[in-house]
Parts: sequence; C-alpha cells; structure tokens
Amino acid sequence: MTERASDAVRGAAGDEGTGERGAVSRGAGDGPDEGSDIDAIPAAGGGSATGRGSAVPAADAPGDDIGTDTAAEDAAAVATDAPTAAGRAGRGGNHTGEPEGAPRPRRRRPWLRWVAVGVGVAVLATAGTGWWFYEKLDGNITTDTEAAAQLQTYAKERPAPVALDALNILLIGSDSRSGKDNAKYGHDEGGTARSDTTILLHLAADRQSATAVSIPRDLMVHIPSCGKPGGTTTKAQFAQFNWAFEFGGTACTTRTVEQLTGVRIDHEMVIDFSGFKDMVDAVGGVQVCLAEPVHDTDAHLDLPAGRSTVKGEQALGFVRARHGIGDGSDTQRIQRQQGFLGALFTKLQSDGVLLNPTRLYPVLDAATKAITTDPGLSSLRDLYNLAHSTRNVPTDKVQFLTVPQRPYTPDPNRDELVQPAADTLFAQLRDDAPVTVRTSGSPTDPGAKSPSPGATGKDSGNSTDGPARGSAPAVPDAGTGGSPSASPAPTFTGTNASVGLCA
Repeated sequence: MTERASDAVRGAAGDEGTGERGAVSRGAGDGPDEGSDIDAIPAAGGGSATGRGSAVPAADAPGDDIGTDTAAEDAAAVATDAPTAAGRAGRGGNHTGEPEGAPRPRRRRPWLRWVAVGVGVAVLATAGTGWWFYEKLDGNITTDTEAAAQLQTYAKERPAPVALDALNILLIGSDSRSGKDNAKYGHDEGGTARSDTTILLHLAADRQSATAVSIPRDLMVHIPSCGKPGGTTTKAQFAQFNWAFEFGGTACTTRTVEQLTGVRIDHEMVIDFSGFKDMVDAVGGVQVCLAEPVHDTDAHLDLPAGRSTVKGEQALGFVRARHGIGDGSDTQRIQRQQGFLGALFTKLQSDGVLLNPTRLYPVLDAATKAITTDPGLSSLRDLYNLAHSTRNVPTDKVQFLTVPQRPYTPDPNRDELVQPAADTLFAQLRDDAPVTVRTSGSPTDPGAKSPSPGATGKDSGNSTDGPARGSAPAVPDAGTGGSPSASPAPTFTGTNASVGLCA
C-alpha cells in the first residue's frame, strides 16, 4: 500500500474533524475538485468533513453501531482507488475523453440495445411485407381505360345522376373463352365475348340496403351505336341484350343499360369464368342443396341430391347450367346465380373472413386478379372503401330480383319487359327509393316454377309458362278495397342473402 493510501486510512480512523491526511493529492497545480469521485461519497451518519478536498467523511457519533465500520469500508475503497486517481493526475489528466471529475458512467446493458434493434427490424419487416402485399394486390387489378374513354365520348347522352350519395355498379360476367383456363368452355371465335350475366347493383345512399337487379341476356332491347376497338362503330339496333357486350364491350353494355333504365351507372366491373372459380375456392366453397341429382356435361356439373359444398368447376357449372337442372329456363338459371351470390356474401360475413387477414388475403388476391374495372375502382384502396361502406348492410337487405319480363311475342325464346312494373322498378332505383322484394321458393327445387316477373298485385304469369299476351302486371295496391295509394310501394319477387340455397 502506498504512503498516501496509508495516510488516507489513518485519516479516516483517527482524524475525525480534519480529513486533511485522507486527502488525495491531485497533482501539481490542481485545485480543489468538487465533482471528484471521492467528494461524492456522503458523510456517514450525517457528519460533515471539513475541507473541500476531503475524501472521507467523519466517523459516526458514539453509539452508532455501524458508523465506524462503514467509514472504514469507505476509506478502504478510497484507498484502493487512490493510486489510480493519482496516476491519472500524474500522467496529465483524464485520457478517456471525459471531462475531469465527471460522474462515473452507468454500466451499459447491451441486451437493451439488441432488443431495440430487434423491435426496429420487426417493425420494418412488417411494414415492408404489408407494402409488398398491398402493391401485389393493387397490381392485380386490370383497368379498362378504353371503356372510360368511350363513355366520355358519349357523355352528353348519358342520364344525369339523381341520388348523389347512392351508387349504381354494373357487374358483368363475361363468357369469353379467351385467357387462361377459359377455352374448355367453348370455342373462341376471334376473341368475341358476350355478357353471360349482368347485374345492376344499387347501393342505397345510407348503405343500409343493396339491391341487385339481374338483366336477362335474352332480353330484347335497343342497343345504341357503339364504338369498337378498331375505330369503327356499330349501328343502333333492336337486339338481345348480351349482344351489346360483343358489339362494344363494357362501354356499350353500360350505355345500353342506362338507355333501358334511365339509371346513371357510376362504376363497371367485369369478371370471367376463371376468376369466378378462384373467388369461390378462396372462401372454401359455397354450400348448395339439390332435391334431385344433377348431371350436365355441358356445364361440367355432376352433383348428388342433398347438401353439397361446391368449388371450382362445380361452382361455375352450378351457376351456368340450364338443361340439366330445374325447368331449363334462363330465368331459373338467374335465380340460382342470385342465390349463390347471396350465399357467398353471407359466408364472407358470417365466417369472419373480412376480419381475418390470413383468410382475407386469398380472397382479395383472387378477386383482384379476376376483375376488370373502370378507373374509379382500379385501386385496392378504392375497392376497400367500397367494401367497407357496405359492411353493416344486413343480409336480409341484400336483395336479388330480375327485371320484370316475359316471353317476347315474336319469339318466345327471347324476353321482353313487362310494363309498367319495369319502369316502376327503374324509377325506384333511380330515385334511391326503397325496393321491397318478396322471397320465392328455393331456386334449386326442380319442381318450382319461375316466379312472377312483375311487381306483385295481379297475376302476371312467368317467363316459362307465359302470361296472357297483353296483360301487364300492375303496381300493387295499398290499403283495402283495392284503392290505390298516392305513393304505392311496389313489391317484387326475388330473394335475399339471408335465405341461401338450403332454405
């Protein structure tokens, strides 16, 4: 032990008030250092040491059991450290880069640093993965800019929107045989396609109801002159509805529907065969019930009687079949499509798919790959906002019906509108007024007849058995005695999403 260290110990033990002998030399020219490690030691027992450079406090007063021991221990610690302090002073001061007399730094905890790094990496990885998924889904969507340009060309001919907060979306199921996996459903004649299914979807301004109106592909309508991709135009003509898609694609179909209904179409969405199958597979299939087995080679459909879960080819065959199921009419085929879409909507809501990212991603991936939209719905954000706005629509308010129609007089294999029921329906949609739909029998019951095509009130027949020519279904009467109300509330036959296919 050095002489100065010994002095420090002796000073702590014997020189109670002075502390001078315990002082540590700071080197030549150094003044008192109030912030030194030595000065930082508190006085044991509350006593105070004299001298600004005192290294050791005064001993405790007599009677304190631990005062002397504590002072001695503190002194020993100072003595041990004294040579180091003296050596630093003698060599010219602090060589660590810290100010002379700075508080001793706290011991570092490297594991905290690694935890922080790990959390940072996890956050960045999660954000990066989320961005990658978003970009992938967003990139899946196909935008039909050509249809948008065509509609802009004929903007002056289009009806003006009436209910600004309501939305009218035209859903078109294309029967194109071009593209991946579509050739098996028939020959592709020069890439032509017709609309196999067309639905006008009306979302009420308050988003408390959704009404899906099917337009039969064989309905006879006035098709306007439409532009074609090669720059030519077609002539205006009276023809079956699904020819419009073949003549001028989405834009021509949109203009035909607007001319037919007077309803301004806000958005268009096209889906093909393969995309439909992928969407059904993504939710694990849809449950259907059949009273009798079905075998339809043309539709690739082979199902037993009773309850079945259909996916892929079977799901597509179920909504496309005509000859091997029911009465073979296009009207019943439309009913099955409506029931299937209702069951699909219910499954998305009831199974929690929309709230489970793991289950939702495959659905979004399939849906975004399957659809072609107008620029107003061409991003994932646009589609999300649309879906989010309908999340609270009750299933019994997701209604499906077909435009009031009956067999076309010159050709019973075609359809025509039933008036004034059709115009009443179109006016309700155009003005965002309530549409009441009365549910009919199961669309998969082969013994069930196609429902009445018009608004209820008087018997209007149906599209397969045919009503008496010239008879038109009337708007239903309100009140008693058959006296009409000033504001009639028409009721149409159809179904809703709460009924399902196994009612």
